[in-house]
Amino acid sequence: MHPFRTAVENRDAAAIEALLADDVVFTSPVAFKPYTGRAITAAIVRGVMRVFEDFTYVREIANPDGRDHALVFTATVAGKQIQGCDFLHFDEEGRIDDFMVMVRPLSAARALSEAMGAQFEQIAREAAGAA
Repeated sequence: MHPFRTAVENRDAAAIEALLADDVVFTSPVAFKPYTGRAITAAIVRGVMRVFEDFTYVREIANPDGRDHALVFTATVAGKQIQGCDFLHFDEEGRIDDFMVMVRPLSAARALSEAMGAQFEQIAREAAGAA
């Protein structure tokens, strides 16, 4: 099991943040523009941990060199079942430099968008405080 998966499943925000490269690019399933940087990405992940219920990784897929991982998950957000995948790319130091999330179905993606929108002021404050 990959250390990122372990950190997420243990809800260990500090361990998750330690695995992020300084210049990580986070591509959200519900935002048009990607976010760049460890502070904002870590704050977004903490926000997601607040809105997801019953989060479980159900599959882990890795390429042979270990630099790319896909972690398939299920969760509930605002009463909607959501399925998704975290696509991770690791730099030469083993830190995540590209983090893209995709989710389905559309009704759950909308619920996620609304829930994360409600979190965004706190996310922005956390990211600013870490910077």
